[in-house]
Amino acid sequence: MPDTVTAAARAVVTGISAVAAAGTTAASFWQGVRQGRNALGPLTRFDADGFPVRVAGQVPMADPVPGVDARLVIQTDRWSQFALLAAEEALRDASLRPGEFEAFDLGVITASSSGGNAFGQREIEALWSKGPRHVGPYQSIAWFYAATTGQLSIRHGMKGPCGVVVAEQAGGLDAIAQARRAVLAGDAAVVLTGGTEAPLSPYALTCQTTSGRLSGSGDPDRAYLPFDARACGHVPGEGGALLVLEADAAARERGVDRPYGEIAGHGATFDPAPGTTSGTTALRRAVHLALADAGIGPQDVDVVFADAAGTPELDRAEAECLAEVFGTRGVPVTAPKAGYGRLYAGGAPLDVVTALLALREQVVPPTGARVTPAADHPIDLVTQPRETPLRTALVIARGYGGFNSALVVRAVAA
Repeated sequence: MPDTVTAAARAVVTGISAVAAAGTTAASFWQGVRQGRNALGPLTRFDADGFPVRVAGQVPMADPVPGVDARLVIQTDRWSQFALLAAEEALRDASLRPGEFEAFDLGVITASSSGGNAFGQREIEALWSKGPRHVGPYQSIAWFYAATTGQLSIRHGMKGPCGVVVAEQAGGLDAIAQARRAVLAGDAAVVLTGGTEAPLSPYALTCQTTSGRLSGSGDPDRAYLPFDARACGHVPGEGGALLVLEADAAARERGVDRPYGEIAGHGATFDPAPGTTSGTTALRRAVHLALADAGIGPQDVDVVFADAAGTPELDRAEAECLAEVFGTRGVPVTAPKAGYGRLYAGGAPLDVVTALLALREQVVPPTGARVTPAADHPIDLVTQPRETPLRTALVIARGYGGFNSALVVRAVAA
């Protein structure tokens, strides 16, 4: 970063959370991904007979999610309940009490991909089987993509910049980037940002299977193998992460001695129409935009957290993009999501949390020992925990439909 940029102009992360099959707090999640534990298992959320999907990354929590206020349970889908739980952890981790701020100085910007699909399915079933009098009043809001943002805003009195980004996996990074812009512009002192998902209802899975990208394997050890010659699609998973973002100077003024890191740069692009071009131009441009925004070059990146779509074609395109950006330097590449599933809008924020913890602990968490890098993918895929000096991480996310996003995360001095 140029010397002229002050601490006040840095947007830093002061609180984190995690909800996933690999762990339901940031600490337990980090322990699982650092060890490369495989938390995938048979899909048990509902009777999946007749569905091509057999394996999922299920959060080991009952439905409704324990710890969520009973008054909110009847208003919300499991996806929003994950976010309510994650927000409590992130705010507590940041030692931040919303009541000590002016309401309009606090914002909420999240991402969503499938919305409140289970809630919506239940109410629509009631409509068609019993009639309109049996549809609850919260159907009008609980399914909607912005429901989580709204619930968090109301619960914590956050009346500043609020919004939701819908761009599948890429939306998770875009939401964090939007939060960063709000902080740097002075529109908010603190923004709660990130995303969660609960895409394992029959309705949601039916929609996902139309992409042709889901794994049909019934073996948790073989179902999701990104960058592997045996790759056969991705495994859907529940969960995500919320982060507390604020200006570095303000955070330190209120007593934060060591932020997790800085959101240093972002780039986003959209793929051209099919058949009009080829190659990895759009994804590569998103990476270069993120690096330029952070004021760094490819040589400054110490680790890449890959999108890891899990299909041969998409994995090859991402590997080629990274080879084009980083050349023969061999930057370490990892995809811990192979062990807990692809969480769509919740996945990229969880990758950012993982990157921040990797920078703090100076270790690259592995993709997993069961993944064998394909010989034709020109990347240094990390399959075992690797201790190495880390200062800057690049997180990549692609969303179904052509969305590309890249985010630079950088360590900050204590």
